Amino acid sequence: MSDIFGTPRPRQPQPPSGSGRRQRVLVPTLVTLAVLLLLGSIFISVWTDRLWFKSVGYSEVFRSVLVSRVGLFVAMGLIFGLFVIGNLYLAYRTRPDTVPLRRDDPSYRYRLALTPILKPIGIVLFLVLGAFAGSVGASHWDTYKMWRHGSSFGVKDPQFNKDVGFYVFDYPWWRFLTSFSFAMIVITVLAVLFLNYVYGGIRIAGRGPKLTRAAQVHLSVLVGLGVLTRAVSYYLDRFGLAIGNSKLFDGIGYTDANARIPGKNILIGVAIVCAILFFAVIFIRSWTLPAIGLGLLALTSILIGAIWPAVMQGFQVKPSEPDKEGPYIARNIEATREAYDVADTEVESYSAKTDLTDSELAASAESRVSTRLLDPTLISDAFEQLQQVRGYYSVPSTLDVDRYKLEGEKVPQDTIIAARELNLDGLQDTQRNWANDHTVYTHGYGIIAARGNQRGPNGEPVFTAKDIPQIGEIKTTTPPRIYFGEQSPSYSIVGRPKGAAAIEVDIPRGGATGEDGKVNATQNTYDGKGGVPIGGLFNKALYAFKFAEPNIILSNRVNSESKILYDREPRDRVKKVAPWLTVDGDSYPAVVDGRVVWIVDGYTTSNSYPYSEHRSLREATADTLTDGRAQKALPTDQVNYMRNSVKAVVDAYDGTVKLYQWDTKDPVLKTWMKVFPDVVESKAKISDALLEHLRYPVDLFKVQRDVLQRYHVTDAQTFYEDGERWKVPEDPTAPSNSSALQPPYYLSTARPGEDTPKFSVTSVYLPNRRQNLAAFVSVNSEATDTENYGKMQILQLPSETQISGPSQIANDFQTDKGVSQALLQYQQSKTASILYGNLLTLPVGDGLLYVQPVYIKRSAVEGSYPVLQFVIASFGKDVGFGQTLDEALRVALGLEEGTNPDDAAERPTTQRPESSGNQTASQLLDDASRFYDQAQDALKDGDLALYQRRMNQVGDAVEKAQRAVEQAEKKE
Repeated sequence: MSDIFGTPRPRQPQPPSGSGRRQRVLVPTLVTLAVLLLLGSIFISVWTDRLWFKSVGYSEVFRSVLVSRVGLFVAMGLIFGLFVIGNLYLAYRTRPDTVPLRRDDPSYRYRLALTPILKPIGIVLFLVLGAFAGSVGASHWDTYKMWRHGSSFGVKDPQFNKDVGFYVFDYPWWRFLTSFSFAMIVITVLAVLFLNYVYGGIRIAGRGPKLTRAAQVHLSVLVGLGVLTRAVSYYLDRFGLAIGNSKLFDGIGYTDANARIPGKNILIGVAIVCAILFFAVIFIRSWTLPAIGLGLLALTSILIGAIWPAVMQGFQVKPSEPDKEGPYIARNIEATREAYDVADTEVESYSAKTDLTDSELAASAESRVSTRLLDPTLISDAFEQLQQVRGYYSVPSTLDVDRYKLEGEKVPQDTIIAARELNLDGLQDTQRNWANDHTVYTHGYGIIAARGNQRGPNGEPVFTAKDIPQIGEIKTTTPPRIYFGEQSPSYSIVGRPKGAAAIEVDIPRGGATGEDGKVNATQNTYDGKGGVPIGGLFNKALYAFKFAEPNIILSNRVNSESKILYDREPRDRVKKVAPWLTVDGDSYPAVVDGRVVWIVDGYTTSNSYPYSEHRSLREATADTLTDGRAQKALPTDQVNYMRNSVKAVVDAYDGTVKLYQWDTKDPVLKTWMKVFPDVVESKAKISDALLEHLRYPVDLFKVQRDVLQRYHVTDAQTFYEDGERWKVPEDPTAPSNSSALQPPYYLSTARPGEDTPKFSVTSVYLPNRRQNLAAFVSVNSEATDTENYGKMQILQLPSETQISGPSQIANDFQTDKGVSQALLQYQQSKTASILYGNLLTLPVGDGLLYVQPVYIKRSAVEGSYPVLQFVIASFGKDVGFGQTLDEALRVALGLEEGTNPDDAAERPTTQRPESSGNQTASQLLDDASRFYDQAQDALKDGDLALYQRRMNQVGDAVEKAQRAVEQAEKKE
């Protein structure tokens, strides 16, 4: 027998007929089963997604994304596969007719092995390459959509005079196509080289490889195309410098503008010439000119692309870097501040003096008594223990801060709020089975809310929404069942035929179960419009495979009226219906028009804004409160443009998702609104009731806070010197071994010059490598204040002022004599522990006031929870301690001195003068003892203001006694 080249083929040993037949049957069967399983899983995933999108009313999003992904998969897969296979076919057709027979040549063995199965290999290669390339193309559906529908920013970059929209919308797609094309050509060249080697188009001779004329022309054209693609890449590289990274700043610098960009222009010309020389091989037989061209391109890329910029940077820029880079630093500052929407930040000098008059302090104190005291990170246990009702209900470990108009109040009040959600882990082990987990315990019930600025008689929260059924000042007009929330089960099956008994636990009554073992509670059946119908056998089978649960098919609880609820976490639902959004790490519940809803902030981001500094979302949003939420909710990491463009609302009962346009000027949002028409509703459709509960998003504030650490500086020279860099302080309430940053705080505070406190998100800065305060930053978070919402203000302290930062203040609080003595009984107790709440910073008059709640929790006692017992306040060097903020403020601000009629009676009535007119050390210590006894009596009576004053007098008397002893020793 001979192969297609006429060379004899060695006779191969034949396997036994039985085993060969079994092998020929087994392998295709296994392959077929694997393919069917793969296709089946893809079908189940796609079809159940279709049903889910239909259930929430976003079928158009599903169709658009699916069509785009499939279209790109097919187009890119066909282009890549056909290009490679077409070139391989061409190389095979132009192979030499005869090949010298050399049995020791590896190509001979390859040829013998490949020739009989060449066609199947070609088909498999086409499918594999097509699937790989198609998958890559499909993953860039969003890049393609942005390119097709891109909008203008109306801002041109200073280097190339191109609209910013080119970098954000066009550049990423062209860069992808260039990389895709170059990879396709490289793989094709390697494949053609191999095939020519196997079939004699390339022969390894003594002086090197010898190519047939057909192989020479074919490879020359392919390499020429590759070099031409590289020329396009050089062209795009110039624009890439505008969004590139460097050690000093992002964007084009002096060396880029004067060496790298001219170098890229030269390389473009050299690459085009080199490509032409390769194409010229079609007419000339020599490789000499193309080889020279390729060498020239390599040499040019080294000399002009690498060495020239390095020499310019080292010998021209470095010696005069501030002057050379100054204009480019100014571009970076301007672009960064614009990209992160901090260009209009107000920076005001703030004296932070500590010697205000009594009238100034009094006025400031009166405006601060409504400041939020309850710490959302510490009162979760109190909410659960006092309002859990059943073990299968729970609230998050960190609660949310909102504001509500409450009875007797003229303005909205800071409110701590949480949804009472279902937690299956709270069920008893005997209750845990598939029927209970997925058909009986299906939802939570109601919200729990408390005034943020008040404590009950024993330190417990003052609830404004509580109990089941829900009562309180915050009203719901419909039963507030929580079917969709942050802790909802993975899936629940709800619904019943007409006339059948309800089985879902709704409002608990008495014990968890009755004497007959049945649930002792009212039952209810979900009748919302959300959920996927699974009454038919086909849908049952789909979801049985999706959740790997045969009971979905077998159980008679899945009936003709059943619906399945899944993907119930509010952030996940928003992300699914708007895959182009980056969602905030914290969704929060609110009562809007009597219904419980979840509010989720959505961001449009980009990493292609020219000259803007890149930031890692994961790093910028990490603090003591993230607990992985930001990492989960913010999958996009490096960005250099960010806008809070969308406010999303998810109904807690039926899962309805509504998206509202918030930033009406954002070009990225406008682009996506072209891609998905009618998906985002206009800002005008936001109701007044919803507007009252919208707030400035915390993750955006964290990113802006991170940016402003350096970019509060607008002068290029000062920016280069980097002496004014700030840093976000570490959280003083975090464990001692933690370096997590202090989170921003939502609270109502009045800015300097304002009389009425505004709901704001606040934080502070420290000078770099120091612990004293540098600035206080706040953003107006009241969406109803349309003129001022989102305005960021920085109160910058003079560099010569030494105002203590959070860590220093926390240390002062914990080491203050009066505070230490009051808390001593708890510190020494084995049954109680002290928890310090969020350390709040507030501008007061022309100074800064620190406020921190102190919680006491009984240790090792089941059902115990932290209670707010005390409040510490500090203004300047004065520390106040009381059971209320008003009491602590007045002590800290000195407003109580001389106002208590008991003071005169409790002062010493006799004077013990020395010849010098001063008291002796012994007399001073007697006074200190007397003041201490009076302080202890005041502490027992609960008069912490008097206690604080007496402890201060104790400290003064002891210090005077020490000085008297020292003076007496000197006289001796």
